[in-house]
Amino acid sequence: MIQISDALKSPLDYARLPREELAERIRRRKTELNAVILGHNYQRVEIQEVSDYLGDSLGLSQEAARTDADVIVFCGVHFMAETAKILSPGKTVLMPDLRAGCPMADFVTGDALRRLKAQYPGAVVVAYVNSTAEVKAESDISCTSANVVQVIDTIPADRTILLVPDRNLARYAAERSGRPYVIAGREGGEVKPGSIVAWDGYCYVHDDLVLDELAEAKRKHPRALVVIHPESRAELLAQADVVASTARMVDIAEQNEEVIFGTERGIVDRLKARFPDKTLVPLSGAAICGNMKVNTLAKLAWCLDHQQHELVLDEDVRTRAELSLRRMLELNQGWAAPTAEEAALEEAGLRKTGCGCA
Repeated sequence: MIQISDALKSPLDYARLPREELAERIRRRKTELNAVILGHNYQRVEIQEVSDYLGDSLGLSQEAARTDADVIVFCGVHFMAETAKILSPGKTVLMPDLRAGCPMADFVTGDALRRLKAQYPGAVVVAYVNSTAEVKAESDISCTSANVVQVIDTIPADRTILLVPDRNLARYAAERSGRPYVIAGREGGEVKPGSIVAWDGYCYVHDDLVLDELAEAKRKHPRALVVIHPESRAELLAQADVVASTARMVDIAEQNEEVIFGTERGIVDRLKARFPDKTLVPLSGAAICGNMKVNTLAKLAWCLDHQQHELVLDEDVRTRAELSLRRMLELNQGWAAPTAEEAALEEAGLRKTGCGCA
């Protein structure tokens, strides 16, 4: 039997422990705290192995909300833990490492979005779930990479849309929905009603995938299905057999014997372990999100023992961000203008900025 010592002082102390002891400590402490561990598809394999649920950010938060757990430990990046807190306000949400941020989410702030909204009065604001709670709180509706086109199609054709923070996802949605596309700050003239105005942000992992890498992967695996994430550049998406979210990529791996995946390689490592007899390869071996990888087994064990780091949200921000998410989750009814009650809530949450914009 593995002997479990008392709580240690720092993650570095935990890093000196054998992997088996760390895993056992995590299992025991999780039971004591009535905690659930969420592991994003891009996490290290060692984190995935001890996670209760694996998946994408929104799906994991929804799974956690359905459990009777008192504590959620989100092994992902900061906006994901925020989403878990938005949907589970009564649960304690912990992160193993607060440095696990998302550069794409950080491209836009609530203040910056308010300034853009002032430039486009009457526009519908669509926030990709890969955004901060503050940005979701300033948005009319959220979207995922899987349902972005469906969300856009519920909005009247003459309503201009501000889509934040990913310019590549916005361009993909514009092409699929037949809407004009411009990047905020680079409009170059009058913007046509019904256009998608994209925030000039991107995921560095997906934006760095290039055609040369795809050509090399196809040379080595000429019969492979090419599946690319919609956060990638348009010229790469044009070469894809399928454009898919990470959740759909799991289904594709189940149904096909040979696949090239254009996304962060963490999910490919997971799928290869699950389907060892299949040929599942990353488009680029360098497609690694360093922000995701700052979470380690040692930090997870420390997090549970010390119940740190707790994610706390301002309740006004959380409530307004939840409205944006709930509208998406109720998508069967389509987008609708805010009710009087919702409008009053949003108006009450507005803060003055240095430029005087609401």
